[in-house]
Amino acid sequence: MTSQTKENGTHRRAVSSREVLSQTDRVVNTLSQHHHRSKLEKSITALDQQIRISETDKMVSRSSSTRLSERSPVRAHPEKQQPEPVRATSADSGSAASATSQQSKTGLNTEVTLLSTAVSPLALRVSSPPLSYAVHGPKRPPLLERMGPDVQHAIIMEDLLYVLMGSEGQYIRFHERYNPSDETDRLSGPEFRLAKGLDPSLRDLTKILLKVATHRSSVEAFIEIQSRTEYGVVNHALCAAMRNIMKEYLALMTDMEYKMLTAASFTLNEFHIETMDMARKLSELNYIAQQISRKEEPATDSMDELGTDFDKIMETLKANDGNLNALNNIGISKTTSMVTKGGGVIKLLTDRLYSVSGDPALRDLLSYLVREASLPYMKMLNMWLHRGIIADPFNEFLIKEQKSIRRDRLDEDYTDEYWEKRYTLRKDDLPPQIGDSRTCDKILLAGKFLNVVRECGGVDVCNEIKDLPVTIDDPRLLSNINAAYAHANEYLLSLLINTHKLSERLTSLKHYFFLDQADFFTNFMDVASHELRKPAKNVSTAKLQSLLDLALRQPGSITATDPFKEDISVQLNEVGLTDWLMRIVSVSGLDPSDIDGMQVSTTPPVSDKSAERDDKKPITGIQALQFDFKIPFPLSLVISRKTILRYQLLFRHLVALKHIEQLLGVAWLDHAKATGWTNRSRNVHLQKWKLKAWNLRAKMLVFIQQVLYFSTTEVVEPNWCTLMAGISDVNTVDVLMQNHVDFLDTCLKECMLTNSKLLRVMAKLMSACQLFAVYTTQLSKTLTHIDSDSADGDSGASEKVKKLESILSQYEQNFEHHLKILMDALNYYAATETVVLLSLCARLEVCMAAESRIGQ
Repeated sequence: MTSQTKENGTHRRAVSSREVLSQTDRVVNTLSQHHHRSKLEKSITALDQQIRISETDKMVSRSSSTRLSERSPVRAHPEKQQPEPVRATSADSGSAASATSQQSKTGLNTEVTLLSTAVSPLALRVSSPPLSYAVHGPKRPPLLERMGPDVQHAIIMEDLLYVLMGSEGQYIRFHERYNPSDETDRLSGPEFRLAKGLDPSLRDLTKILLKVATHRSSVEAFIEIQSRTEYGVVNHALCAAMRNIMKEYLALMTDMEYKMLTAASFTLNEFHIETMDMARKLSELNYIAQQISRKEEPATDSMDELGTDFDKIMETLKANDGNLNALNNIGISKTTSMVTKGGGVIKLLTDRLYSVSGDPALRDLLSYLVREASLPYMKMLNMWLHRGIIADPFNEFLIKEQKSIRRDRLDEDYTDEYWEKRYTLRKDDLPPQIGDSRTCDKILLAGKFLNVVRECGGVDVCNEIKDLPVTIDDPRLLSNINAAYAHANEYLLSLLINTHKLSERLTSLKHYFFLDQADFFTNFMDVASHELRKPAKNVSTAKLQSLLDLALRQPGSITATDPFKEDISVQLNEVGLTDWLMRIVSVSGLDPSDIDGMQVSTTPPVSDKSAERDDKKPITGIQALQFDFKIPFPLSLVISRKTILRYQLLFRHLVALKHIEQLLGVAWLDHAKATGWTNRSRNVHLQKWKLKAWNLRAKMLVFIQQVLYFSTTEVVEPNWCTLMAGISDVNTVDVLMQNHVDFLDTCLKECMLTNSKLLRVMAKLMSACQLFAVYTTQLSKTLTHIDSDSADGDSGASEKVKKLESILSQYEQNFEHHLKILMDALNYYAATETVVLLSLCARLEVCMAAESRIGQ
């Protein structure tokens, strides 16, 4: 025992009761250090039966002896030592045996078992002790009403130490509503019941300290639960930071216990003052734990994570040839879709940091948590920015990767899915430090660019990258993102322009789709004219492809030396150009009624309705014809499927104009060579009709030629020169891609293909020109017969001439009516949308006026 006690028990001296307590406390302190302050209980005998103590100190000494005999592991006299009862609340992780304890005085039997599984690697692996309200022992502790204030003070202070370490005391117990096996109750923290009869001043201080115990239990439960694998590395790092703070809490409790056992003047008020700073920290940690847990309620189900799970299922099935048993090992659960992790946790911590920035202590605490929690997040960010790799096993990074979209599929069927859909932003719960759209776009594109270069074998992943920000509050964060973005742009630009010859590829596209130096296309139209006149559903695509290959390899053609001529192919679209464009315009939401007031008030002619009916007829091969171009990766990022569609729309528009020009040219040759047109007719009305037909044909040809010239020379060519001049000046791939799309969109707009009103008017004018060219070409024999009948004095010739005049009048009215609408619309949209339309309007006015004077 102590130096004041002899082994034979014969030498005794009178000491004060305070000395007895001091001696007992030192023994308890010494043995509790060896046993880690556990609740191992040993019977204790009186230290000295013959010490004379005052009547006042008897109750204190008796109370202390009772408390220590029931709870303190104090060694008794060897000759009187009883068998040690054991009551364990924890077990060694390697032990598989259960411990049984029995309390001799209460007859309480408890059993501790080793749990088969734990919620997290560092969680408690033994069963929790039984609750006091669930155990009914034969003996209860003395009532507080019968004790004086000093005794209550000593008892409550000792009970508080147990409660603050997560156990129940003799007079402070868990409330019946608290269930330690329920995860929700553990996260909320326990409620406590105080025994009746406690002094009011002690009760108030005790209730304040019990809040600390509630917060401590809640934080401990949060740390155990959030350390599960599915909660991600950011939550793991946050729990590690919280665990460090809990170590400080344990050190504080050890210090409080030491002071209580060694300092006789240590009071509950001092206990409260000593723990105030730690109480504030625990309160803040509890608030954070409650906020994160509240965001993980089932009502806030995340569709993004559910989509990620679906992708994981599909990828697993593909990798295992559709074996459903493989799904058992991919770790998808309903709980995972409710987890708050990654950027959402950092966002919550940062928002809380901003809200308490006026409190230095809490600001330091939250700054520490933000730094520690962001360490794995920043590691993933740096790997993405400087390697183009996503190391995100728990789907918590701000970039989401869809692994089902693979690089190996792009060679056969290139699309922009690899660029648009494989890597996307998780826009919800982005950290505020990188939450603005511009910074997020830079992060996304920097990794994408490096990923593309990596796919092409252009990045040395062995280089060591040094001096990078490791926490999200590092002031170098934005500069690091900007530097990585510039570096990735430089790599990819060099790859596209120098290695894969982007400029040459674009020039080849101009030859094939914009009919620049298109001698091959004239040859193709000549040899394929018979096939292209068929309905589109009857046209053989294979035959057209073979004819195109012959035209492309024609000696002397500009395309004979083109290295990319093997990539061009023929396609047939099932929808006419106007209908296709109207679908696009209707989706974009353009209002076709802007210039309805500019329509002339005359009634549209009958042929206008026939033209509308003609639009509903099956389209021919020439109307369905379009080219396609095979673009290898990574050029398909700049020349994507969406941009190829724009090329095809412009191509079909130019082909339609050239086809109508060709028909009108054939009509002009027929008018110049056929005897029915060249011979001067004896019928005066018929001769005037011929002059009107020549004049209308000339007007139509001039109109088509002016529109074609405007579309190629004044729209495509200037914009093309601007695009090519800007390729050498761009600094980022993003700007290059945007310039390419802007070039095509500008061409579509200035060629009148994005405005529903202009589309309808142009469609009717082109249809009228096409019908008139075909109609007049078929009249050569009819005119010869009418001349013969007129010479013979046949009265039926006059009726035929009147019919011809009526049809021609309808064509004239239809053409002039819609031409007037077009010119008014061009003037209007030149003032409101694009000024380049004024050039076409001026050309049409001059040409139409000249043709009108010639016709007169």
